[in-house]
Amino acid sequence: MNIFDRMGNGWRLGMTSIKIIKENKSLLLFPVLSSAALITVVLTFVGGAFAVFGTDFELMIDELLGTNQIVAYATLFIFYLISYFIIVFFNVALVHCARLIFEGEKPSIKEGLAFSGSRVGTILSWAFLSATVGVILQAIEERLGFIGQIVVGLIGAVWSIATFFVVPILAYEEVDPIEALKRSGKLMKEKWGEAIGANFSFGVFFILGYLIIIVATVALFSIHPILGIVSGVLSALLLHTVVAAAKTVFIAATYNHMMNRPAGRFDEVDVLDGVFAKK
Repeated sequence: MNIFDRMGNGWRLGMTSIKIIKENKSLLLFPVLSSAALITVVLTFVGGAFAVFGTDFELMIDELLGTNQIVAYATLFIFYLISYFIIVFFNVALVHCARLIFEGEKPSIKEGLAFSGSRVGTILSWAFLSATVGVILQAIEERLGFIGQIVVGLIGAVWSIATFFVVPILAYEEVDPIEALKRSGKLMKEKWGEAIGANFSFGVFFILGYLIIIVATVALFSIHPILGIVSGVLSALLLHTVVAAAKTVFIAATYNHMMNRPAGRFDEVDVLDGVFAKK
């Protein structure tokens, strides 16, 4: 399959994901709830920093990066732990609801959250591993400077590929975090073709979406600045929410397909084998 065919397949897969989101708008609540929870966590940590150091940013930086590095890394670990837990918790809920939709059911938000609640121990274990990796990469970047940034960038890219299927694996397979990572990497190694065409389509969605947002924002800004800014921010948030939900639906469908389970509309498109062609 050449690159143009793969891009065409990717576009169809991306559009199929969007159609599923359009037909099941409640799925958008999962990334919305996730984002709201993450914002709350960030504000809590920022508020705590202000409570301890006040508005003296120079003192804050000196304390965190200087004499109290252990405290800084411990704080960073806790922040990563909570953040990764929130992200994976709501993604597992979304993946489960997507699976139910693929099987012809009409799931509720409550069902998705209840399922994630049943997997909370596994999710927390994965968040612990991810937070540990995050802190190690942060330490490497700080100690090695520019070279560290390159190393961290490469490791981050490999990590992103290796963990592609981690969320559905955590949802449906009784494995520990290390085994989940190995399992996800194995699936990618066995099924990874030259590229994931759908990633191309999601990138195109972002580009086209932002072009439309920019044009609309400029037009509304000429009418009233506040109207333009507010509409632009809200539109950008909606774009990220839709694309994030669509990409998670795509991952769920691909995993289902590889496990010989129903993939709903994706089975009708019949291009998943082309995207994840065995080497």
